[in-house]
Amino acid sequence: MKLPGIKKMSFSKTRKRKVLRNNSIKKRDYGKNLSRCTRCGGRKGGKIGRYGLNICRRCFREVAQDLGFTKYR
Repeated sequence: MKLPGIKKMSFSKTRKRKVLRNNSIKKRDYGKNLSRCTRCGGRKGGKIGRYGLNICRRCFREVAQDLGFTKYR
């Protein structure tokens, strides 16, 4: 993966390889970014994972009654 502006810097080949290896974007198998809403796919935060729902709070409000949840307020 090439970084913008790396051509402007003058490094030796080994130094350039180290810079690219340590500063490139790495694939993650964990974290907030990977747990997205399964319904809309957009939101990363505010996800409801309980009962295996894995949907965001906005989608939950839309489908809660269809799933059998009732509002106690």
